Amino acid sequence: MIVEQFMPLNDTVKYMGIQTCRSCHNDIHHTFQHTGMGRSFDKATPSKSDATYNTHSLVYDEKSDFYYRPFFKDSVLYVREFRLNGGDTIHKRTEQIAYIVGSGQHTNSHIINTNGYIYQAPITFYTQDQKWDMAPGYTGENLRFSRLLSTECITCHNHLPEQVGGSMNKYTEMPSGIECERCHGPGEEHVRRKLKGELIDTATQVDYSIVNPRHLTRDLQMDLCQRCHLQGVAVLQEGKTFFDFKAGMQLNEVMNVFLPRYTNSHEKFIMASQADRLRKSPCYVETVEMSCITCHNPHKSIDITPAAHYNQICSDCHQEKKCLISEEVRAKEANNCVGCHMPKSGSIDIPHVNITDHFISRHTAKSIPKHTISEEEKSSIAQFLGLECLTDENINSLEMARGYIALFDKYVDAPAMLDSAYFHLNLSKDNSSLAFKTWIHYFFAREDYPAILEKAKQYNPSMTNDAWTAYRIGEAYYQSKNYPKALLWYKKATQLMPFHLDFQEKLGTSYIQVQYLQEAKKCFEFILTENTKRPIAWTNLGYIYALQGDLKTAINHYDKAIALNPDYEQALLNKAAILQIQKKENAAQKLIKQVLHINPTNVQAQKMIK
Repeated sequence: MIVEQFMPLNDTVKYMGIQTCRSCHNDIHHTFQHTGMGRSFDKATPSKSDATYNTHSLVYDEKSDFYYRPFFKDSVLYVREFRLNGGDTIHKRTEQIAYIVGSGQHTNSHIINTNGYIYQAPITFYTQDQKWDMAPGYTGENLRFSRLLSTECITCHNHLPEQVGGSMNKYTEMPSGIECERCHGPGEEHVRRKLKGELIDTATQVDYSIVNPRHLTRDLQMDLCQRCHLQGVAVLQEGKTFFDFKAGMQLNEVMNVFLPRYTNSHEKFIMASQADRLRKSPCYVETVEMSCITCHNPHKSIDITPAAHYNQICSDCHQEKKCLISEEVRAKEANNCVGCHMPKSGSIDIPHVNITDHFISRHTAKSIPKHTISEEEKSSIAQFLGLECLTDENINSLEMARGYIALFDKYVDAPAMLDSAYFHLNLSKDNSSLAFKTWIHYFFAREDYPAILEKAKQYNPSMTNDAWTAYRIGEAYYQSKNYPKALLWYKKATQLMPFHLDFQEKLGTSYIQVQYLQEAKKCFEFILTENTKRPIAWTNLGYIYALQGDLKTAINHYDKAIALNPDYEQALLNKAAILQIQKKENAAQKLIKQVLHINPTNVQAQKMIK
């Protein structure tokens, strides 16, 4: 198969949208809408939600001391965060939920939209256990309403949104679920030819105006599925985005995907591991044809696909091989090959879910007695073996280093990950701009700011077009208290990504440090025009008003920051300082004690309490 013949791979071919596909393929559209992909993402309505809402719909996060209650009011979904002191409510924040992500087979998670900026809400409904709990990744650290959702996340859980250029998480258009063209490629040329009457008998010929995954090689079929069904450490190729992958491409043309391997990886694995687990199966390894679509029809929901369909596929290959399980046990299991050889398993990254293990093997069959783990084996569990690239067998040292740094940033912030990155960086002889950016990223992850300054001493902001590199160099200058130089690099970062509000806040803080208060004020006002729910921006803007003598407006701004985050130490201390100036010592002391309760090591609070 010559993949280049498929017209959707041409960069000039445009996406047409699911409704255009529906005009000719309404029967497929009808069944697809009930699949997990079709139900993956939509507006938050009562019909989309699979959750229960009653007196038990309450989540308490003991570590952060916040309660969360979800509720519908006039068909609008909200999540209320509150804190109690005895019987009194001392904090309350209510956020409207814009979208629900998840088909309902495992979870419903929730997304907030603030002027196009989208963030994950802190609670999730787990449908299999029928319970509300903290969202995945929130149990160790409650990120509350600040976890931004970038294109890496959205383009797996949804079709392709319209992202605002120069932003991480601002969007103008948000589709409702995975659409046809994610698996079939952009359909403009296909539609044009059909409207002209150019019909092809697809029973005997290949229609190259659209991608039918069945006509791809097995490797390309797997690349298509594992674009989303292989949750690992994704590292984009230079100049690529998460929008660039199309059906029929090799995944490593756009990104490389890495997975950390542990001594117990054969027993414990992440939720979106289907492609990785299948690739290790004897059924896959010992054949040349088996892929995801051997068993799955993406147009039909697994909920309505009977077990007999999957078992027939098993018997098509294994009809002459006798099952080792006794007839009595097989009868008890209703002769369900899949139920036995692909048992349900928990996920190490998502609580309260059971997933089908796609590692197909007689050794994992649940009816066969399992090997008893010895004490010696138990002690070796969870030992890190290394990072494996699943998309490129000939990965080079620079890309391996980037993989380890990404693993450190996203999942495993252990120094050993950076040690491995350093090892591979030293192996690489690459002197490209990508190598420079990777070294800067490595030193930033190490918080080795002097090393960044040494590496970048011959560079100036005009020499980079990468916003993150500019930001990291700016941060190195800021930490070394060279605020004028930091300002120049932060300016460059915000020029490249003007809607990255974290970068803007750093720029505004630098303006304050060099006493450019009007510029700082404009910067923070821009941030709050974009997103009113930024405690740092409210606090810094309040500080500027305090410096200018407008204490009333300053306190008003601090109160807005505290309403958003009652544990924001700097806002509490800044307000306390003004109260001390106003001779309201009792009120000031109360705020200072509150800070010391949150963080007993806060040096500023310790000084102020005296």
